[in-house]
Amino acid sequence: MPNLSFIIGPKKAKQILRTGTLKKPRRLQSQDYQILLERCLRSKQLFVDDVFPADLSSIGIGDLLQKLPPHVEWKRPHELIKNPKFFVENASRFDLHQGLTENCWFLAALASVTFHQDILANVVPPSQSFQKNYAGIFHFRFWRFGEWVDVVVDDRLPVNEDGKLLFVSSIRKNSFWGALLEKAYAKLCGSYEDMQIGQVSEALVDFTGGVNMTVKLAQAPPDLWQIMLRAAYSGSLMGCQTRSGPERVLENGLVAGHAYTVTGIRKVTCKSRTENLVRLRNPWGKIEWKGKWSDSSTKWEELSLKERLLLRKTREDGEFWMSVEDFTAHFVELVICKLTPDLMSRENGKQWTLSMQSGRWIAGDTAGGRMTFKESFWKNPQYRLKILKGDDMEKCTNSCNVMVSLLQKQNHRHRNQSPPLYIGLCIFQVPLEYQGMKSRLPPIFFTNNRPVNNKCVYINEREVTQDFHLLPGSYVIVASTAERDHECEFILRVFSRKHILEELGENNPNMVMCKKIVDKQDDKIWENVFSKYFEKHPEINGAQLQLLLNKVTWTCVKQTPVKFSLDTCKVIMAQLDMNTSGTLNTQEFRGLWKRLVSYQDIFQRRDSDKSGYLKLNDLQAIIQEKGITLSNQCYNLISLRYGNSSRNIDFENFVSLMLRMEINGEVFHNLSQDGEGIYLPMAEWMILTLYC
Repeated sequence: MPNLSFIIGPKKAKQILRTGTLKKPRRLQSQDYQILLERCLRSKQLFVDDVFPADLSSIGIGDLLQKLPPHVEWKRPHELIKNPKFFVENASRFDLHQGLTENCWFLAALASVTFHQDILANVVPPSQSFQKNYAGIFHFRFWRFGEWVDVVVDDRLPVNEDGKLLFVSSIRKNSFWGALLEKAYAKLCGSYEDMQIGQVSEALVDFTGGVNMTVKLAQAPPDLWQIMLRAAYSGSLMGCQTRSGPERVLENGLVAGHAYTVTGIRKVTCKSRTENLVRLRNPWGKIEWKGKWSDSSTKWEELSLKERLLLRKTREDGEFWMSVEDFTAHFVELVICKLTPDLMSRENGKQWTLSMQSGRWIAGDTAGGRMTFKESFWKNPQYRLKILKGDDMEKCTNSCNVMVSLLQKQNHRHRNQSPPLYIGLCIFQVPLEYQGMKSRLPPIFFTNNRPVNNKCVYINEREVTQDFHLLPGSYVIVASTAERDHECEFILRVFSRKHILEELGENNPNMVMCKKIVDKQDDKIWENVFSKYFEKHPEINGAQLQLLLNKVTWTCVKQTPVKFSLDTCKVIMAQLDMNTSGTLNTQEFRGLWKRLVSYQDIFQRRDSDKSGYLKLNDLQAIIQEKGITLSNQCYNLISLRYGNSSRNIDFENFVSLMLRMEINGEVFHNLSQDGEGIYLPMAEWMILTLYC
């Protein structure tokens, strides 16, 4: 997660302040989790949430009621299963299945979050369980309209007569974090009914506070694949949707009017050419694509055996591969949610600044409507944007990447009873004669000047985002609804390398709230080094891999710097060399880099005495966190194979072990039909074990 520092300027009385931060979120309905928990523990009574009661009013009043069984009961997990767990280590995209609510958009976003344990820990605060300090109360955090909100729920969940959950359930029958998270989000939206129908982009923002970039695939840019690559490498969350309409399964296996999670991308080598593949997951946990690169497709025979074993799945789990061409043909939009907007630029290691302003459209005052309403458009809220010149301007154009987000707040407690207004934004360059004005620019300005974005598009979605390339100078942003006198609160967010944002009005400028978004600088610097190296060497061998890895200062040992041997680099090469070429390409290396950074974090966390070695009990804890159960005999063999004379494991050998364990685990998962075992012909087994 990026570190955020706040710079707050002078404020006006009418400014709508957003006070909830991640560390100190605003409490929904003023319910304080800690106070309620302690009260229940003292009284030895389980929490009962009267704000979101266990009755039909919390489910809704619309079509969802027609889907319910004749008898609905509300039960706590202890009443459903003997040993319930709140959260199981290594929650994955395969854990949760959709229930009666048509909220695939919510689950598609949540599946994307499971790839980022730090983000998931923000949404699902740790140290909650059904054992220690259990009082029937849980809490979750969401980013809503410019601030983090803490939502408290009791653990009474709606079930049918057989005790089966009506809404979200987990493939792990004793895990209930998903069902309780859905309940908290339903409370935030108003009811379970209010989660029916939505955009995956909405839930992605609510989980992260990030900014969305939406790509309409019918007009996909030529560099779509590069955009997706940069999104994947930078840790963005991605989702997509099929064409709108009633949810129904099409002949090709896709579901119309449905949201999916983008879970991976990969370039594969097919005999004499390469193909770009996208991996997707259906939140239902079943029903998969039947075309090229589906589980049963003959296209897999064109790959090397190792690449086929590592990528192809035959299990019906809702996840599948398809070509990027089929992806653009069958899906209408791709949503990429960024915590920082580096996706717009290929520059690495730079710092972004976020400015955020709150405002309101008021009928007869600031709700002036679109530009065609010439007599009132100028009355809309106006914001002066100064793009400052700096060393980080793009060399080719001297322009600056600027992303502008306009987010409207729902006007009703119930999400589905507050359909979004049509909203949009216009940006105008301000000539010299108007630059000294502190009040709103007059009607004559908008009569004589055209917006930079030429045509302002109004969309009835919660958030509208546009990105621009602007030269240094002065601009004005006008946020408006499509029609006059439509009332709503909104938030305007601006991201760029270097800018100043202030509201124009009759009095002094409004409060400017800036967040300097600091990327993980070390990672970015090394990414830049690697990118330049791969420009000269598109494929690297073991010796070149050793050279690159030993350029990095690994911080696992204070005294002795970590150095990778050539033999270790050859082992790593064999693990990740998908097309068995004897080299690694940039995609394979970036996958390795992401793993190495993760391994370093794990190693540092477990090496409590900072000796530079992991002991056997440290290793057992790490492997158990991965959800893998091994015998004591197996641990002893691992320590003999990867440890020193004292059976302690250094970082270099830890990397070799983790890579082998993860890669072979992925192969097992792909080839196993029931999770219990696999069968391979001798030739395939020998290739897998000898070159791995």
